[in-house]
Amino acid sequence: MTKTTTIVRRTLAEIKQSIARGEDQTREDAPEAEPMGDDFWKNAILVEPHDRKTSVHLRLDPEIMHWFKAQGKGHLTKMNLVLRAYVQAQKARKAKKNVHVD
Repeated sequence: MTKTTTIVRRTLAEIKQSIARGEDQTREDAPEAEPMGDDFWKNAILVEPHDRKTSVHLRLDPEIMHWFKAQGKGHLTKMNLVLRAYVQAQKARKAKKNVHVD
């Protein structure tokens, strides 16, 4: 079964061209959001995620890379999940060894 996505990515120029051609898909009755006002922006705080990913250069065996790529889109995310599972398993193993039974 093929999974189709509903996400469409376009550049700002592509969006402007689409609107100019009359292909705007915004509903005519769509409500406008109220302006935030200056007070909102004066008090706004930038919040960044704590768990930002780190970019690394990694040398892999070719068959490893080919296998993950063959799994389809998101192969790097899948590699990250495999590494995360390994780390969690090692932490659990270490925690189990550190438990003292009296």
